[in-house]
Amino acid sequence: MTYESVIGLEVHLQLGTKTKLFCGCLAAFGAPPNSQTCPVCLGLPGVLPVFNERAFEWGIRVACALHCEIASVMKFDRKQYFYPDLPKNYQISQYDQPLAQHGHLDIAVGEQTKRVRIRRIHLEEDAGKLLHEAHQTDSFVDFNRTGVPLLEIVTEPDLRTSEEAYEYLVELKAILQYLDVSTCNMEEGSLRCDTNVSLRTPGTAMGVKVEVKNLNSFRAVKQALEYEAKRQAIALDRGERIVQETRLWNAKKQMTDSMRSKEEAADYRYFPEPDLVPFVIEPQAVNRIRSGLPELPAQRRVRFQRTHQLSPYDAQVLTQERALAELFEQALATYPTPKPVANWIMGELSAYLNTRGLALDQVKLRPEWLGHLLQLVDAGTLSGKMAKEVFVQMLERGMDPARLVDEGGLRQIVDGGALEQIADEVLQVFPKSVADYANGKANALMYLVGQAMKRSQGKANPQQMTDILKRKLIQTK
Repeated sequence: MTYESVIGLEVHLQLGTKTKLFCGCLAAFGAPPNSQTCPVCLGLPGVLPVFNERAFEWGIRVACALHCEIASVMKFDRKQYFYPDLPKNYQISQYDQPLAQHGHLDIAVGEQTKRVRIRRIHLEEDAGKLLHEAHQTDSFVDFNRTGVPLLEIVTEPDLRTSEEAYEYLVELKAILQYLDVSTCNMEEGSLRCDTNVSLRTPGTAMGVKVEVKNLNSFRAVKQALEYEAKRQAIALDRGERIVQETRLWNAKKQMTDSMRSKEEAADYRYFPEPDLVPFVIEPQAVNRIRSGLPELPAQRRVRFQRTHQLSPYDAQVLTQERALAELFEQALATYPTPKPVANWIMGELSAYLNTRGLALDQVKLRPEWLGHLLQLVDAGTLSGKMAKEVFVQMLERGMDPARLVDEGGLRQIVDGGALEQIADEVLQVFPKSVADYANGKANALMYLVGQAMKRSQGKANPQQMTDILKRKLIQTK
């Protein structure tokens, strides 16, 4: 049969505050195990939590960016469950009065725009981390992450394909990075995603949903959704019943494995957190935070197309990361021609970063250097090939391209006399190619140009050299 996937996503964002949600312990990543703990986050008797104001403001910041209705009163609840890395045996979260509800995020699906509704956004504390060492029978618990502030962003089941889910996550991550509320580093656990997926025949009620956890990349989300849709479709075709459960994604086997039956809200025995009173959210505070929002990716995308005459594709690529967008605009201050700047960022720079697995902040690149490089190309000082070589040196040595050209003697040869001499030498060394051209083999000219470029160590102006060789070959016919 033909089935339709119904997909909802739950994104857990670790807010980048210096301290934890309810205590003064540092929330830095990579500290020695259990070095960032105190009686509050360990849940020792007699302690009282104190709400982190910065986490609250950043939560409002995200909710405003996603067009949510901000609560007038919110409260915290205790979510009861036992797990070795949860020292209190409950988690302080939000149940029936979350921070925000009823928002949306628009994503591009082909040439269309799809609106994904945001069901709710709530704050909660994170659990610790279990460490299962290879070749050992013991497991270890690191409580450093316990109490770190999480913002959970839950969608309505509006997504229908793995591609839509992927695009939603990419756009959401871009917004969160622009807001500067988190590193969004999935490898460090700053951004985690769970999926809920069910199948139905088009137009019918929703089927039984299955949750998939342990997804550490957007690609894994896409793969897990595709696998789970196939698994459920095969089961339904066989007349089997889909069980509501939580499954884990096994990246090595490229499949999901059953973890446990899915809990309902009643299983957690929520009740109001007795140590934290309900919080009144003043409209003035919300308005202040909303007015301080930066230009977001969708807004910048429109402006890049309008102001810099970029194509929708170029604008999309350049605005996906805030650092790339800022590099582009800052480089225009030195070289105010948008398209070449965009091409170098999307082409040479992106290729360099991708092949080496680097982020932009890991290379030494000043925006004005990119402008200087393009000026050298326009002036004829560098050929396109030479510019690419200088660009790599610029990134690796952290030097202005003008200085690299002067120190390395990298200037393009444009002197007519020098080029004439190189051309004469090449024609003398390769008489067969000269004869081939005389006999109508046009490709012989390109071979001779290549030899001339090699002889000049890539410094000859390719167009000038081509013109000179062509003129001399015609004269020899």
